[in-house]
Amino acid sequence: MKRRTLLLSSLAAPLALSTPWSLAQGRPIRLIVPYAAGGPIDVTARVLAERVKDSLGSVIIENRPGGGGNIGADAVAKAAPDGLTIGIAATATHAVNPWLYSRMPYNAATDFAPITQMLRVPNVLVMNADTAQRLKINSLADLIAYGRANPGKLNYGSGGNGSAGHLAGEMFKAQAGIFAVHIPFNGGNPAQLALLSGQVDFNFDNLATAAPNIRSGKLRAIAVTTLARSPALPDAPPVADTFKGFSIDTWWGLVAPAATPREVVARLNAAFVAALNAPETRTRFASLLAEPVPTTPEQFGAFLKTELAKYEKVVKASGAKVD
Repeated sequence: MKRRTLLLSSLAAPLALSTPWSLAQGRPIRLIVPYAAGGPIDVTARVLAERVKDSLGSVIIENRPGGGGNIGADAVAKAAPDGLTIGIAATATHAVNPWLYSRMPYNAATDFAPITQMLRVPNVLVMNADTAQRLKINSLADLIAYGRANPGKLNYGSGGNGSAGHLAGEMFKAQAGIFAVHIPFNGGNPAQLALLSGQVDFNFDNLATAAPNIRSGKLRAIAVTTLARSPALPDAPPVADTFKGFSIDTWWGLVAPAATPREVVARLNAAFVAALNAPETRTRFASLLAEPVPTTPEQFGAFLKTELAKYEKVVKASGAKVD
């Protein structure tokens, strides 16, 4: 009887490895996106869900927006740790919100098992082209010089208090030694419209959002917020060339509930990393100006800790708070 059991186990092992994960478990994988459908994070999640179906089986996208991403992230944290519920971890949900919100429904540092980072999209410091021409600002050095010579005359817009654009602006002001009035708007699109109409002087915007207006000449790209130049905008130098270590990108990745078994995380990692490395995927994401950043679970975990610590200082220095 024991020999028969061992034989069946040895035969089942390779079968389990070759069977898509969700099919082996009898249920599809649920990938929770903590934002509304149609945005860049949702689009990229759907692209990857399609590419991993041969190795993992069916992956169903579930959009759970609200609370700045906290509602969806909390649903992942409290799900059964069986590998059948995973979710998106983003700059807001796992680095900014823990310091921005007075009360959090989950612990970003302990309630998740990292799977892999997915993508990174640069942010870019942009000015209204007409404003830049009128103020004779063609570079980051010009902007800093103007700000120092004209204290209080500059302003900048963002998608709201605690948004990436707001925090980047506060980091820049502190390191440049200038003062610019922050004007928050109800979302990134209204902030960009205010910049295009000349209501504000500069914004730190997501490159994917700003790129069409940069190409058309309506906006002037002054600098990117990545540590190195972005292949999507090679003529714009990094702010880090002027202020060492300046980095505030938009990123997102995949996480599971904290108690998910390591072997399950490893299988999920292998499938999604292969999907991120596929040439077709890279081409698709390049059209969104998003750079794939596949990692090991350990690398993504270390990155999350670093980002959480970085944004603690940034958010507290900005004074932004959501009660």
